Amino acid sequence: MAETNAENDRFARGWEKLKEIDGEAGQRVIDALKEVAPDLARYVIEFPFGDVYSRGGLSLKEREIATVAALTTLGYAQAQLKVHIHGALNVGCTRREVIEVIMQMAVYAGFPAAVSAAFSAQEVFRERDARGEAN
Repeated sequence: MAETNAENDRFARGWEKLKEIDGEAGQRVIDALKEVAPDLARYVIEFPFGDVYSRGGLSLKEREIATVAALTTLGYAQAQLKVHIHGALNVGCTRREVIEVIMQMAVYAGFPAAVSAAFSAQEVFRERDARGEAN
């Protein structure tokens, strides 16, 4: 079945938003998914990034704060959490803000989820330090 112009626009909009937020980390996720589930890779680009992240009403920083909070509360999505911690930092969050969001989630998700998320944040911060990234 041929893709429509609307589907192409949705994909293109999503791809640009993914690159803006997640940069290389997002590219690596999509590349890895394409090997095993290419349709899932396309859905990730189209729906979350092409539709939801592209909406008005919240800034990208606010959306990433919400995403870091949600992934922290799940407690089992460390790979995605790391990608979105990078994303949060890429769109203007500070390291302190990321840690504060994680600490806030200890109230709602418990200490194990928050501690695990804090260690994920530490890994991201170390990766960024190793690359010489200020934030």
